[in-house]
Amino acid sequence: MSSYQFRSDVDADPAAPVFFLFHGTGGDENQFFDLAGQLLPGSRRVAPRGDVSEHGALRYFRRTGEGVYDMDDLRLRTAAMTEFVRTQIGTASRVIGLGYSNGANILASAQFTAPDLFDATILMHPLIPFSPPKADFGGRKVLITAGRRDPIAPAGATEALAKYFSANNAATTLEWHEGGHELRNEELRAIQAFL
Repeated sequence: MSSYQFRSDVDADPAAPVFFLFHGTGGDENQFFDLAGQLLPGSRRVAPRGDVSEHGALRYFRRTGEGVYDMDDLRLRTAAMTEFVRTQIGTASRVIGLGYSNGANILASAQFTAPDLFDATILMHPLIPFSPPKADFGGRKVLITAGRRDPIAPAGATEALAKYFSANNAATTLEWHEGGHELRNEELRAIQAFL
């Protein structure tokens, strides 16, 4: 199992909500760290660094092409990430996850295998090109943000993921912007409202 390098708040209250942050391809543990402090002041932030290199760009799992995942690698790394998250929760009052692109995908994959792990998740521009297993997300909240013209995460796949979470009892919100794979201010406003 992987032992992730990560950044966290050393002086945060251990009973505060814990906010896990998962970067996109080519990002690192710093990508959302400051933003998360603004979105959820007082939370304990934990940002693991992806440990897969794709031509020098950090990721959380391997793929064989754009939108084509190495499913065996995804399974292994999802198990490792789930274990990492559990070791970091401690006495937190709430467990929240935020991921962008590849980070959203590992976060969603962790949710599929451990529906009890996160109280709330924010999946920004996820792409799940497979059928997730049936699960019970009762009492859990999910926000998905996406661009209607995203060339990497097509609108149909995003809608299918939102329907999956709703059908499996998550309180699900889907927030669109008119652009592509980039993050926009309206997404940040939706995240602030969600939190």
